[in-house]
Amino acid sequence: MTDSIVIIPTYNEKENIEAIVKAVFSLEKDFDILIIDDNSPDGTAQIVKKLQTEYPQRLYLIERQGKLGLGTAYIQGFKWSLERSYTYIFEMDADFSHNPKDLCRLYKAALENGIALVIGSRYISGVNVVNWPIGRILMSYYGSTYVRTISGIPVRDTTAGFVCYHRKILETIDFSKIKMKGYGFQIEMKFYSWKIGAKIIEIPIIFTDRKLGHSKMSGGIFKEAIVGVFKMKIRSFFTKYPKLFQA
Repeated sequence: MTDSIVIIPTYNEKENIEAIVKAVFSLEKDFDILIIDDNSPDGTAQIVKKLQTEYPQRLYLIERQGKLGLGTAYIQGFKWSLERSYTYIFEMDADFSHNPKDLCRLYKAALENGIALVIGSRYISGVNVVNWPIGRILMSYYGSTYVRTISGIPVRDTTAGFVCYHRKILETIDFSKIKMKGYGFQIEMKFYSWKIGAKIIEIPIIFTDRKLGHSKMSGGIFKEAIVGVFKMKIRSFFTKYPKLFQA
């Protein structure tokens, strides 16, 4: 059994799901995959079920009853993974915006840095984004600058969704304290990881916008992240965080 699992939330990803699963399973390093599907009306889950016959004991599926948000999907996936013996738990998108080959680079960095959160970063070495309109690049880049300024977290790509957690970090985090449901969830998880004393490593990746399917980004999701950062920072003054490393 492998020590690593990749969690991939899906909603209407029929154009990408088979290809992304096969790309991950073709890597030299063995990764298991957990798909968390929010009742996609396009039949994404049915495609995964067919693939499970090809990859038994490596491809897993959780079907949810509706579109419940990115944050709740990942938290459910974290809890599922922690109940198994995985040491390294990855987040990745289904649409090839994250290159599956970079999973091996994140894994190598995780091994080298012990108990750490490893981030596949778009902004640690300039701006490494392909096929985004300039407006979205600016919104994302300066959004991360805003988050870093308000929160104090020493991370260049605060909204990155391509990450690897050591299980000890997830075991220490109180998921009931994670309030944001959309892309702000990524910010809050990094902030909480930092507050509990986790080592955070950023390695450069090239982010390529999806070629198939439709983006799930919306103005409401962006607004939640902007307002949520203020609320997160205020809550932090009144929160006692558990410590990953006890004195």
